[in-house]
Amino acid sequence: MRNKSGSATAATASTSFVTIFKPNPGARLRLFCFPFAGGSSASFRSWISEFPLEVQEITELCAVRLPGHEMRPNETLASHIDPIVRELLPTWAAYGSLPFVFFGHSMGTLVSFELARELRRWRMPGPVHMVVSGHRAPQLPDPRPGIHALADSEFLEALRSYGGTPDAVLENPELIQLFMPVLRADFSVCETYKYRPEEPLDCPITAFGGLDDPTVTPGELAAWKAQTRQAFSLRMFPGDHFFLRSSQTLLLRMLAHELKQVFRRLR
Repeated sequence: MRNKSGSATAATASTSFVTIFKPNPGARLRLFCFPFAGGSSASFRSWISEFPLEVQEITELCAVRLPGHEMRPNETLASHIDPIVRELLPTWAAYGSLPFVFFGHSMGTLVSFELARELRRWRMPGPVHMVVSGHRAPQLPDPRPGIHALADSEFLEALRSYGGTPDAVLENPELIQLFMPVLRADFSVCETYKYRPEEPLDCPITAFGGLDDPTVTPGELAAWKAQTRQAFSLRMFPGDHFFLRSSQTLLLRMLAHELKQVFRRLR
């Protein structure tokens, strides 16, 4: 059940590809969080509770589950970005009653960016702010060789170098066989992505990056400035590609600051 603002009233609510772990009927703003390759909506379960109380009171955190992920074998697992965006688009009709912010990390950044552009094409409400994390600006080509089509042993070794997949998964044959199709599909989404030039978005963009991330440079993050007509800022954090884990407290503090700034602009 949902109230007049569109917020869920159950302890945990799920609408298609969005899960709200802590529904907030009094929310004035929604934060949609898009996971990295191989990640899940559960990655964001605790985030809202770690925000300052003043941010918790105005925000409803909505964790995005990508099609075919999180043990949903009845759904198609996409290996290109366009089918993902098409699958996600109808979900947003249920969330147009409140302004919203997009946060995505790595692959999640790419999906959130293309979804924002698809919403604009359909003249639907788009994000009032975007936080793009751990991914180079979309107009820049990927300088690294792809890994999604490698043999299993080489693919697993490449995954280790990224550091995002737990050793408990990589070293368990049954688990890795379970997760391998999802990981290959997600890396394929990123590695087959083709940027199509369009007008910049009409919302501010904040880019987050890791100071020791071997996959994304500060310059590649700064290039996101070309994708907005509005303000742009860049925040760097201690850590590698998965600084959102190692620097989670600092990241959430900065994300809460961005949400407070958005709310002030909307009043």
